[in-house]
Amino acid sequence: MQYDLAEFALKMVAPNNKLIYDDKGIPSVMVYVPKFKMSDVIDGAGDSTHPAFIVNGKEVPGIWISKYQNIVNNGRAYSLPGQDPTVNITWDTARGYCESKGKGWHMMTKAEWAAIMLWCKKNGFQPWGNNNYGKDSRETLQQAIPATYGSGTDAGKIYHVLTGTGPLTWSHNKQPDGIWDLNGNVSEWTGALRTVKGELQLLENNNGANSDNPQTATSTAWKAIDATTGAFITPDGNGTTANSIKIDATGTGGAQWCKTITKTSENFSCALGALTCSADISDAAKAVLRAYGLLPVDGAKASDYDDDRLWFNNVADERLFYSGGNYGNGADAGVGYSTGIWSVRGSVSVVIGWRSAYVDLESVGL
Repeated sequence: MQYDLAEFALKMVAPNNKLIYDDKGIPSVMVYVPKFKMSDVIDGAGDSTHPAFIVNGKEVPGIWISKYQNIVNNGRAYSLPGQDPTVNITWDTARGYCESKGKGWHMMTKAEWAAIMLWCKKNGFQPWGNNNYGKDSRETLQQAIPATYGSGTDAGKIYHVLTGTGPLTWSHNKQPDGIWDLNGNVSEWTGALRTVKGELQLLENNNGANSDNPQTATSTAWKAIDATTGAFITPDGNGTTANSIKIDATGTGGAQWCKTITKTSENFSCALGALTCSADISDAAKAVLRAYGLLPVDGAKASDYDDDRLWFNNVADERLFYSGGNYGNGADAGVGYSTGIWSVRGSVSVVIGWRSAYVDLESVGL
């Protein structure tokens, strides 16, 4: 009866929130994001469904995103308020903590991050957060409850804050029922996105929401993107797939998508709003990049995407990504921020956590 009362109380203040129980019967606070079309979030983008709402070719009515950055209990990830988010966990382990909760549970994917970022931008607000040692870089006063502090030269500086304790500007919709801390606090491991020697690879649509589609290093679920058609294609395993989209360490903003890499670097970046494509990337391929939050609309500038920044490595064999930024990333952090410089499958860091998500796969026959 205790959880029934908790569910009732939650619905009273946040109708789109729900306590979703895992295989152990323990709840997480989740936020519902209903299905939308590309034209709902990008003007003139067409009426196709955003890829976050397509799993294994089946459209789902919506997705559930953890309201809070996750903690771990008994080998499972949980979204709960007022917690210090768990860090120092590898990408694969974090993904396992999500998938062990049961069918439909998964680590939040790049498609889901993109859906929320595009929704926020369309609605005229990009969430703030703990990206400046306990406060947003645009705030003068710290309001969230501190969880951890720095040491040495950072002694006295706030690092993590307790989940969901910031002001309403830290919610993705500026409401109590929103998704919290997508900007800063701790960066978040992101599923279904990687580069291989600079070649962009994803799991098609939101196939990363189904654990039947493995995300191991050698999984055949990883796909490159054809620069001419925008179709998902089988990569060659070396990052040199013919006609695939790759990231180049050049361009007016510091990086651009291309078919042929002309400049390599293990550490380069570009503001999302300034990211461009070489002339041989088709409009169809650009539309795919935009759907996944990896390319701005034509004519954009950095400030249009809150100066959120993307970081790349087009030398390494495999680089995984984390999103959102951390407590010290300042204006670079945000719901459009992603980094894949040094992060391999064995990487751990005090600045990286993650967030689980849930899709009711059984409702669509998966």
